[in-house]
Amino acid sequence: MNLQGKHIILGSNSPRRRELFKGLDIDFEVDTGNNFQESFGPGIPYDQVPRLMSQGKSHGFHRPLQEGEILITADTMVILPPQGERPGEILGKPKDRADALRMLRDLSGRAHHVTTAVTLRSLSREETFDVTTQVWFKPLTEEEIAYYVDTYKPYDKAGAYAIQEWIGHVGITRIEGSYFNVVGFPVQRVYEKLQSFL
Repeated sequence: MNLQGKHIILGSNSPRRRELFKGLDIDFEVDTGNNFQESFGPGIPYDQVPRLMSQGKSHGFHRPLQEGEILITADTMVILPPQGERPGEILGKPKDRADALRMLRDLSGRAHHVTTAVTLRSLSREETFDVTTQVWFKPLTEEEIAYYVDTYKPYDKAGAYAIQEWIGHVGITRIEGSYFNVVGFPVQRVYEKLQSFL
């Protein structure tokens, strides 16, 4: 991709996002300095939260952008859609082992959504988009859930799992949409949007 002299900044702490972005063969710098506090009110529809978080991270960047810079921020969330009388729920990063076990029990035998919102921002332009992938888990046994949590300790992962780890190999029966989005960064769509942004 011809960057037309632009300097790309990835504002993300996620090692998975960095690795996926490297796969696009685009030169970029990682700068994670940010003042944004990740929180949202109870009245916000769950499907809008990733966009709000991505935009918040962009505008919480620790310094003003300079001419020629493009900042990329993102936020990925695992969302359990409403089922029966249960409302939709965002599954963030688990607080502890019990929370991780609970999340995986909730995901077991059900479909859920993984939504990543991405914000591209320069001095003169800003665009936010999101990508959603639907993921199906088989019914997981208590032994499988406990083995995964105790072995892989997925406390830094939304929904308490990573599709590229053991639980994804043995538990995910089907996905619709981008696999890389579930890993944490919809690189194909980022590539497209960055081309049009330039």
